[in-house]
Amino acid sequence: MEKIIVDGGIPLYGKVEISGMKNAAVAVVFASVLANDVCVIDNLPNISDVSDSLSILESIGAKIKVISKGAVEIDTRGVRDAEAPMELVRKMRASYYLAGALLGRFGSAKVGLPGGCDFGVRPIDLHVKAFEKLGATVTVGNGCIEAVANPEQGLRGKNIYFDCCSVGATINAILAAVLAEGSTIIENPAREPHVVDVANFLNACGADIRGAGTNIIKINGVEKLHGCEYSIIPDMIEAGTFMIAAAATGGKLYIDNIIPKHMEAVTEKLREMNITVEEYDEAVCVFCEDKMEAINVKTLPYPGFPTDMHPQMSVLLCLADGASTLSETIWSNRFRYVDELQRMGAKIKVEDKTAFFEGNTVFTPAVVKAVDLRAGAAMVIAALATKGRTEIEDIAYIERGYVDIVEKFRGVGGNIRKVYFPDTKQMNNAS
Repeated sequence: MEKIIVDGGIPLYGKVEISGMKNAAVAVVFASVLANDVCVIDNLPNISDVSDSLSILESIGAKIKVISKGAVEIDTRGVRDAEAPMELVRKMRASYYLAGALLGRFGSAKVGLPGGCDFGVRPIDLHVKAFEKLGATVTVGNGCIEAVANPEQGLRGKNIYFDCCSVGATINAILAAVLAEGSTIIENPAREPHVVDVANFLNACGADIRGAGTNIIKINGVEKLHGCEYSIIPDMIEAGTFMIAAAATGGKLYIDNIIPKHMEAVTEKLREMNITVEEYDEAVCVFCEDKMEAINVKTLPYPGFPTDMHPQMSVLLCLADGASTLSETIWSNRFRYVDELQRMGAKIKVEDKTAFFEGNTVFTPAVVKAVDLRAGAAMVIAALATKGRTEIEDIAYIERGYVDIVEKFRGVGGNIRKVYFPDTKQMNNAS
């Protein structure tokens, strides 16, 4: 087993290069199934979620070739309409995109229900609704979702209205619809940048998708797609994580290779806290020269404040001068990280879907754990802002979504390292 050890209290200074977006990368990897051809995907982040996605495709017949760092050739001509190994599917949430891709290409799909971070029940009713609207019969049971199109008519374009915004359901609806006969209209879709990135990738493969990133997406079905070369957009959540780390440690970071427009919700909240954010064409510079002011935050679908920045933002609210609140509207089980911050001295009270922060916290070193991906990033930020040695366990969650996070923080002055330690539970069981 591995853990991260941080000797904190050191301001971070320097430049950080942001990697490709995790949430876009995994969706594009599965979307390549629809091309039935060779695709070259660049700017892929070197994280476990991406490697697991590629392993899932290999398990059903795709050929994967690493071209260079961050660039992979995916040949999906040999993909079969087969069920991927459950042990791979359960590692990650985005594995359900395989259902939309297989259904769109073959007219049928059977995929194990996904895993990933535990935020409680992850309903797939909107995914089912989209598949059924397009003409598939869907059954969910025994840990799987199975969808089969009418063998005579196949999938046909329809109007799909989502009662609430869902990134996963929006992307799966797009995947299933691009090769369907006729036109599909998706109303109230998710507008996140990675939804747009998937649409742009498919359009580069010959699809006809219009309006991604707006309130209505129109998909005109095409007969077939082809391969392409495509580069994944920068990761807005990784960028936001380093923006918050700069402020939390009292340092100054130049964060490069980003799309500043994607960061607007985070940028505005940081500025509201009296943190300076200087914007450039493809970068931001973040620093704080005075006390951070208390604010109220509410997570919302894009372009609102992202739920994936919730735990990291909580660290800043602990440090701010005065009382703050953070309301979570996406995942009700996001607050499991609170126990870990409390081990470090945070004064936080959670009522229903809102956390109340007393502020002016002086963090103290502790042994904490990453209870999920973004909570793990929050623990790293808190540790970097804390004088003394903090140990972070269960770091596999962190490595699902951040490329070389230890080395990147070391590169800007963080005293942070990853070490191996024995799994005492396994040793006790063996004895």
